[in-house]
Amino acid sequence: MKFPLAIQNLINQFSRLPSVGPKTAQRYVFYLLKQPAEELQKLAQFIAELKEKTTVCSRCLSLAESSPCPICADKKRRPDIICVVASTQDMLTLEATSQYYGLYHVLGGLINTIEEVKPEQLNISQLIDRVKKDGIKEIILALNPTLEGETTVLYLVKILKPYKIKITRLAKGLPSGADLEYADEITLTNALKYRNEL
Repeated sequence: MKFPLAIQNLINQFSRLPSVGPKTAQRYVFYLLKQPAEELQKLAQFIAELKEKTTVCSRCLSLAESSPCPICADKKRRPDIICVVASTQDMLTLEATSQYYGLYHVLGGLINTIEEVKPEQLNISQLIDRVKKDGIKEIILALNPTLEGETTVLYLVKILKPYKIKITRLAKGLPSGADLEYADEITLTNALKYRNEL
């Protein structure tokens, strides 16, 4: 027996989401079937408004409700430091620490040869424009320590070096509470390489 078409269509749509397989998609659909009609209307409205009520900040290229975004519009932030992140989610994660008071630049991804994501597809030319025009003194590279992140860091360092600005990156190493026994070689190598003086 097949599912009714309305159910199957929604299962197919949910299955297209990252890390959602057919079984998870089915659970989502059957959960939604148990909800009141007004809750489903509300969900449909939020989905419809997703594109309508979000925009891309003209300065940092993050997703926001307005352009410039609240961070770029904040006069208390340091305009001469840019923290480069892969996504708006990464920016918000850093922002939640309340430890950074500069501006951001969202690349919109990482260089990935397997998925054919090339530097030209990222927001790198906009970063160079900001470096040229905005009197930037430091670029902080806050990219994941993955193969794609490391590739992107190497590329950015290469193209930013001629501008003679300070280029830094987030520290790497063992997380708090980690056991040496379970740490991988790359993490241990970075922990030794980026050790701090006491």
